Amino acid sequence: MNMSLNLNTSMSTDSVTIVAPSSREALRLVREQLGPDAIIVSSRVTAAGAEIVAMLESAGDARTAPASTPAVAAPAAQPAASAAASFGMDSNGSVISEIHSMRGMIEEQLAGLVWNDKQRRDPVRGHLLRTLLGAGFSASLAKAMLDHLPTGQNFSSGMAWVKAELARNLPLMENEDALMDGGGVYALMGPTGVGKTTTTAKLAARCVMRFGADKLALLTTDSYRIGAFEQLRIYGKILGVSVHAVKDAADLRLVLEDLRDKHMVLIDTVGKSQRDRSVSDQVAMLCGAGRPVKRLLLLNAASHGDTLNEVAHAYKDSAGGNQLAGCIFTKTDEATHPGALLDTVIRHRLPVHYVSCGQKVPENLLLAERTQLVDSVFQNASRSALFVPGEAGLGELPAALNNDIELAAAAAATERLRSQCQQLIRVLAHDAEELAANARALADGGIGFETSSGLWRCLADDSAGSQAVAHTLMAHAKTEIGLACTTHVLAISGKTELVASRSGDAYALQSSLLLSDRDGVPLAAPHQLLSTALAANASNVMPTPALRQLAWMHGQDFGKPVVHLLDRMPAPGLIDSWQAGGLSWLARARSTTRVECDGVGTTVARLTAQLVFTAPQMITYKGRPAQQTLAETAVTLDGDLRCVAVRITDQPNGKLLASWHLLTNLGPAATASQLAAWSCWKQAADPYYKLLKQAILQLGACTEPGDSHMQKRLLVAAQVSTTVWRLAQSRNDWAAPARTLLAQLAGHRIRSGSVTVASAAALFEGFGKLIALLDALALDADNVAAVAPAHGAAALPG
Repeated sequence: MNMSLNLNTSMSTDSVTIVAPSSREALRLVREQLGPDAIIVSSRVTAAGAEIVAMLESAGDARTAPASTPAVAAPAAQPAASAAASFGMDSNGSVISEIHSMRGMIEEQLAGLVWNDKQRRDPVRGHLLRTLLGAGFSASLAKAMLDHLPTGQNFSSGMAWVKAELARNLPLMENEDALMDGGGVYALMGPTGVGKTTTTAKLAARCVMRFGADKLALLTTDSYRIGAFEQLRIYGKILGVSVHAVKDAADLRLVLEDLRDKHMVLIDTVGKSQRDRSVSDQVAMLCGAGRPVKRLLLLNAASHGDTLNEVAHAYKDSAGGNQLAGCIFTKTDEATHPGALLDTVIRHRLPVHYVSCGQKVPENLLLAERTQLVDSVFQNASRSALFVPGEAGLGELPAALNNDIELAAAAAATERLRSQCQQLIRVLAHDAEELAANARALADGGIGFETSSGLWRCLADDSAGSQAVAHTLMAHAKTEIGLACTTHVLAISGKTELVASRSGDAYALQSSLLLSDRDGVPLAAPHQLLSTALAANASNVMPTPALRQLAWMHGQDFGKPVVHLLDRMPAPGLIDSWQAGGLSWLARARSTTRVECDGVGTTVARLTAQLVFTAPQMITYKGRPAQQTLAETAVTLDGDLRCVAVRITDQPNGKLLASWHLLTNLGPAATASQLAAWSCWKQAADPYYKLLKQAILQLGACTEPGDSHMQKRLLVAAQVSTTVWRLAQSRNDWAAPARTLLAQLAGHRIRSGSVTVASAAALFEGFGKLIALLDALALDADNVAAVAPAHGAAALPG
C-alpha cells in the first residue's frame, strides 16, 4: 500500500496532510495521528490518492481566538476577502471538483458504516460474501443475492442456500437431444485463443457419434491464423467429415447452399478481440448467410471476470436481432476463480450448452449439469487468491473499542495470540532434534546443501557482492567435479525468459549447468548471463548470448575437459572453428541432416539404415526397463565427426520407444554407449530451467539490470535450484523425510507414507524457510529452552 504522511506545524498550528489509496484509509490514518476529535480542514482526490488535511480542535480554537481583537483582525480581513474572491473567479472548476470528491468520500464512508453494521448484526452474511468473492463472483451479484438470505442461518445452511440460489438462476441447455435432432447451422465465436477450433472438433465428434459423419460438415472462416484450416482439416479427416474454408459473406452463402443436405453444419470462426470493431461485421456476415445461423459464444474460464463481461457484451450487443443461442465454457481445468463464469452467464442470461475441460477430443467436452457446475466453483477455489479483495479491500474496518465488553474481547484475543506463540515455540523446541537431524542428513547427502545454504544467507548480507558469490560457486564447482566426474564434465545451457518487476522490460537469462559424466547428476551452476536478446531462433545459428555463455564455459579450468551438450547442431562455420579451438560438443541431429561418408553425400537417416547395430543392452529409459542398440560410423560435415545411431525398444514386446542420431567431434575415448547416456541425461536435466524460473520469481531476483544485487540473487537462485533438483531426484533413504519436511514448511500437507511428491518449486520455497528456521532457533535457543525446558532444544547449525 502506497501512503505518504506530511506533518505541517507552521504558524503554530498542528495540522496533518495524509495521502492514502482511499478516503477510508486516509480517515483511519487521521484518527490514528490526531485522535477522534480531529477536524477535517479539506479533502480532495489527487493522482496519488485521497488527500485529507486535518487538525486538532484545540489548534483550531487557538487560531481563531485572536479574532476578538479588531485592531489585529481588521488588516488581515481585506486581503483574505480579496483572495477568496480571486479564488472563486479563477478556480470555479477546482471548487466543483472538490465538492464532488467530498461527496464521493461521504458516500463511501456511509456505505462502509452500513456494511459494518450489517457485519455486526449478521457475521454469516459477511463470511458468505467473502466466500463468493474468493470463488470469482462479482461484488454486485454477491451482495444482491445475499440481500435475500433468510435470517438465522449458520454458514453451512447459508452456503447450501447460496448454491441452491445459484443453481436456480443458472441458465442451461436443458435438452441435448433437441439440439442434435433439430440440427441446423451453428457458429462458434469468441476472442482469440479461447479454443474454438478444438471445441469445434469435440462437438463434431459428438455429432458423428449421434447421427454419422455423412450428416455433418465443418466450415472455417479463419484465414488469418497460419495453419487454422489445416488443423480443422486434420480433425475432419479423422472423423470422416468434409471441411470447407470460406473467405467472405458471398462465399459463405454459396457453401451453405451447397450443404443444405447436411443435418448439421459447424462453423469455426476467426477469433476477434471483444474490443475489435469488426466483431459486428463478423456477426453481420453470419446473419446474412441465407440460412439461420445459431451463434454459440465460447467463454474462457481462465479469464478475469471483467474480461468475460466485456466479451459477453460485445458478442451479444453486436448481433442486432440475432441473439446468442448460448455459450460453451472452455479451459475450465485452468480456471482459478470459476465463479466469474457463472456470474457472467447469470447476468447476461446465456444458456450454458457444454463445458470443455481439456485438450482431448472428444472426451473433454461434457454436457453442462447445473448442480455439478455450482459445486465445482467452490471446490476449485484458488489457494493463492492474490487478486481477490480481502478484509482490508472490502473496507471491513474494525469498529471503535468504546465499551468494556469490546475491550475485554480484544484483551482475550491478545492473550489467545500470546498463547499460540508460546505453543509454537514449544512445538519447535519439541521438534528441534528432528529438524536438526534432517538438516544434518541434507548436509551429508552430497547435494551441495552446505554451499547453497551459505549462499542463501548471503542474500541478506549487502556486503557480500556478486563477485564473492561467483568465486564461491567456482570453488564449489571444482570440488564437485573432482568428486563426481571420471574423465569429462558435461555442460548444458538453457534460456529463461524474465520480465523486470518494475519496468516490465523483457530479458533472457542464459544459464549453464554442469553435470556428472557418471550419472548425469547436476553439480553446479557457476555462471549466469542476462541479456535483452529474446528473439526466437528458428535456424541452426546459435544466438549470441548462447555463444557468449559457451565461450565463457570453454575458457574456465575445471580440471577435466568440458563436453557441451547442445540443443541443436552448430552451424557449419562453427564446427570448424570449435575443432581448431579444442571445444568438444555433442548434439542430436535431425534425420535429414546431410553429411558425407566415404566421399558420398547422404542424410544421417539413410546412412544409419545401412549400419549394423550392436547386440541389445539393458538400460532404464524413463523409469522403465528397455533395450538399447547402437551403431557408429565416421562422417564429414565441415570437419571429421562421429555419428552414433541410438535405438531404444521396450523390453517385453520389442516396440520402438525412441531413436535418434548423435553427432560429435569427440574422439574414441568416449564410447558410443557413453555418448548415448550423456544425451539422455541432458534431456532429463532440461526441466531444471523451469525450476530456475520459478526460483527467480520466488526470490524476486529480476528487478532491473541496474540493480547492484540482482546478479547475486540470480547466481544464488541457480545454485540453490541445483541442490533442490538433486534432492527432488534422490532415491536415498534420507531424501524422502527431507522432502516431506521442506514441503510441509512450504505449506503443503503430505501424509506419512503418501505417494504424493511435492514439486521442486515447493521444495525451493521450503528450503528458504528451513534456513530461516534454523537461524531463528539457533539465535533464540535460550528462549526456546525457557518456554519448554522439558524438551531440551537441540543445538542447531547456524
